Amino acid sequence: MPNIYDVAKNAGVSVATVSAVVNGSAYVSPALKGRVERAVTKLGYQPNLLARSLATQQSRTLGMIVPDIANPFFPEVVRGAEDAAYDAGYMLLIASSDNDTSKEEVYLRLFVAKRVDGVIFTKAPGPMPKTLQTTLSRAGVPLVLLARTVPGLRADIVEMDDKRATHEGVTHLLRLGYRRVGFITGLGGATTTRRRLDGYRAALRDWKQTIDPALIVEGDFRVESGYRAGLELLKQHPDAVFISNYLMSVGFMSALRQYQLRCPEDVAIVTCDDHPWLDSFSPRLTTIDLPKRELGAAAARLLIERLAKPSRRATQTIRLPSAMRVRESCGCALRGRVALAQ
Repeated sequence: MPNIYDVAKNAGVSVATVSAVVNGSAYVSPALKGRVERAVTKLGYQPNLLARSLATQQSRTLGMIVPDIANPFFPEVVRGAEDAAYDAGYMLLIASSDNDTSKEEVYLRLFVAKRVDGVIFTKAPGPMPKTLQTTLSRAGVPLVLLARTVPGLRADIVEMDDKRATHEGVTHLLRLGYRRVGFITGLGGATTTRRRLDGYRAALRDWKQTIDPALIVEGDFRVESGYRAGLELLKQHPDAVFISNYLMSVGFMSALRQYQLRCPEDVAIVTCDDHPWLDSFSPRLTTIDLPKRELGAAAARLLIERLAKPSRRATQTIRLPSAMRVRESCGCALRGRVALAQ
């Protein structure tokens, strides 16, 4: 494989001139620049990115850890982050933690070893070891927490307004006259789960409804948990259910069929998150649309801002709003009116 010395010899210039052209670090006359570029093309020279990062103390690379890349929520988030990073001249390395703190730690340490400039990550439930926090701090690798927060961890945050989103969805069902509104939570220990549960309880309190613990069943954001939670919850005869994400709604629909119940005639549904293909469902699902691509893009931009001003001490929190998408599964047509989402 040709090296920088081969390029310099072929172009008849110094190694410093080749470095200046390749890295754009200094002015080189058009004539010399053309000779270097022709030599690079002729020899098929590829710059040593590791050596460049050692010299500049920047790899122009960001790491990103998500809990489950197979969850349809996260590819859109990743795409938003990737686009924003690319526009700013950064590449993105992706890893999936499977909500496993030990796997998450392996990836974070790997990112440090790979000399990434910063990391965006959705934290697996559980604390972050102090030794790991120290490693990241000493390496000068800033963090942006995406969607989930971590008590005691100092970092910039980009999150959704989960409490308000759930409050809006449950309120929509209450406006339509439902009174036994069940709730399927997300993964235990995740701050998004807690905030959505807070929104459910707040909506019931606002409507002077009793909070029945039997109508709250735990899921984990995956299809199978929606099915299991549905089998348990339907024993309590809810007339409507708010489900914390789209994948669990798929499982819940299977539970409905097993009980030979119909949506929305027997049980109405509102779920969190929206996707273009949901219009193909029958009935079409009423959803709270979460800003997936915007979430990833905002996280990447915030991290790049932090890298541009590393001495800035104050952390930032960006909270993105959601939007209600009213369709058939909430039973608004059966009830004779459509609730207005505020």
